[in-house]
Amino acid sequence: MQRNNANPSVFVQLKLVLAALCCGVCLTACNRQVQAPPTQVPEVATVTVARQSVLLTTELPGRTSPYRIAEIRPQVNGLILKRLFTEGSDVKAGQELYQIDPAPFQAALDNAKAALGRAEANLPAIQSRANRYQQALADKAVSQQDFDDASAALRQAEADIQYYRATLQTARINLDYARVTSPISGRIGTSTVTDGAIVTAYQPVALATIQQLDPIYVDVPQSATDLLRLERRLKAGQLKRDATTVNKVRLILPDGSDYSQDGTLEFQDISVDPTTGSVILRMVFPNPDGVLLPGMFVRGVVQEGVNERAILIPQQTVARDSKGNPVALIVGAEGKVEQRQLTLDRAIGDQWLVTSGLESGDQVIAEGAQKVRPGVTVKTVPFGEAGKPGMPERTAAAASSPAKSN
Repeated sequence: MQRNNANPSVFVQLKLVLAALCCGVCLTACNRQVQAPPTQVPEVATVTVARQSVLLTTELPGRTSPYRIAEIRPQVNGLILKRLFTEGSDVKAGQELYQIDPAPFQAALDNAKAALGRAEANLPAIQSRANRYQQALADKAVSQQDFDDASAALRQAEADIQYYRATLQTARINLDYARVTSPISGRIGTSTVTDGAIVTAYQPVALATIQQLDPIYVDVPQSATDLLRLERRLKAGQLKRDATTVNKVRLILPDGSDYSQDGTLEFQDISVDPTTGSVILRMVFPNPDGVLLPGMFVRGVVQEGVNERAILIPQQTVARDSKGNPVALIVGAEGKVEQRQLTLDRAIGDQWLVTSGLESGDQVIAEGAQKVRPGVTVKTVPFGEAGKPGMPERTAAAASSPAKSN
């Protein structure tokens, strides 16, 4: 009986303990809920958009070619007695390169001189006879036929003199051609013949080739599409050209270094290559040290014009949507994130040139875009010195094709 009476008191005590524990848990949860810190606003680094003046240039691949080139060929038949130059050396205009055996040409010259002397010696007698016949004809002392024969002989003697003078001149020219000289100044290559070789006049194989390398040409192709786009921008006033510098071009060597001297844009071809759809731009560069060699692959930097209202933003601020269109996140006036679709022109260094989608004063998110989304309120801090407005005018070197954008 005592045992049964003790059970209710034990149950009551247990219930009281459990109730106390539940109250403690509830009070702790309430205290925690009250003491929970407020949600923090995400912080992002932004770049403030500012319009600036940018000199736009186009970088085009090309190849060098000699300013002048001369293929040396003999103009008479003969035997090469001696080669008079060192292969790979610089030669001057008029310098003797080969000596062809002059003996047969000297003999022809002497023969022409003798023939001319003989014709000139016969001329006075024939002239006197013609004069006497003319006087005798007036006195009816000779017939008309005799006078005509004397006049014809005189004209023939005068024609013979002219013929032998021309023959003498030809012999002198052929004798001069026995000395093969350089028509231009430049660097001569290898010789295809040696001493003792037989050559023929105007043979298809050149004896040697001379190339003038200072100055030197650089030929670069430019897409006809890019050319038309540039013309439209100039007409629309989006680009301005400085007449004093528009024809100046720079050169980038195959190792990526800049060529030390600027060149000049000579002309733009008037026809489009049907196989490539491009036109050729020809540039001229001074080459006093011989750094540029014929056939070298280089890149020419051609000035397009100055964009006085250009917008440049760091490349890291631009992302792509699901369709591949370039977009950027900006912070609006109320501190909320907005997404803008952009139109990009080209990459300039580590920045994009934006043609539409942004205006001066917009704040573009450069860091922290991964932790925000459109519509979220954020706190902004400056991105850094590279993103601050008021940057100085810069020169923009771009690839030959513009960036893909919508």
